[in-house]
Amino acid sequence: MTDLTTLDLGPQTRIVARLAEGVSDEQLADGTPCPGCAVRNMLGHLHGLAVAFRDAGRKDPGVTTDTSPNAALPDIGPGWREELPKVLDELADAWRDPGAWTGMTRAGGVDLPGSVAGAVAADELVIHGWDLARATGQEYFPDPATLEASYGFLLAAADDPDRGGGLFGPVVPVPADAPLLDRAVGLSGRDPGWHR
Repeated sequence: MTDLTTLDLGPQTRIVARLAEGVSDEQLADGTPCPGCAVRNMLGHLHGLAVAFRDAGRKDPGVTTDTSPNAALPDIGPGWREELPKVLDELADAWRDPGAWTGMTRAGGVDLPGSVAGAVAADELVIHGWDLARATGQEYFPDPATLEASYGFLLAAADDPDRGGGLFGPVVPVPADAPLLDRAVGLSGRDPGWHR
C-alpha cells in the first residue's frame, strides 16, 4: 500500500490534464461511463473536484469545500481548456505539503481526516481519468502509485459492512487476476469493459 503522506498527485493530475487536452469540441456531448453524465459534465466535475480538493489540502474551508458533489450537474465554462490544467496543478501542489495529510479538513460538505480526503482525491483522479479516457477513445495509463491508493481506498469501502458494497454503486465483479485498474474500476461500480 502506498504511504499516502508521501503520495505525489502530480503525475496523475498531469495525466488527467493531457486527457482533457485530447478532448475535441465534438466529443463534449458524448456519453461517459457515468449514467447521465456527458463528457462536458465530466470535465466540469473534474474542475470542481480539483478546486475543492485543492482547498481541502490547503485547509481553506469555504464554498468550494462545502458544496456537495451532487448539488448540481456540473458543466464547463468558456475558459475550461486553460483553467482545468491550472487547477489540477494547484491541487497537486496543495497535497505536496505533508500538513495536508494530517489533522482534519473538509470536502464535499463533509468533515474528514486529511489522509481520507487525500485518498478520495487520488480515487477521483484515477476513476474519472478512466471515465474521460473511455468516453473519448484515448489510451489511459494512470500513475501507478495513485492507482494503488485509489484501489486501496475503494477496497476498504467495499469491505466496510456498514456500506453494504461499493462506495459509488454496486461493485461490478472483476476477476481477481485482472489488471489493477480494472479491479479499481469494478470497485467503483463501473464495468471495465464499457465502450462508447
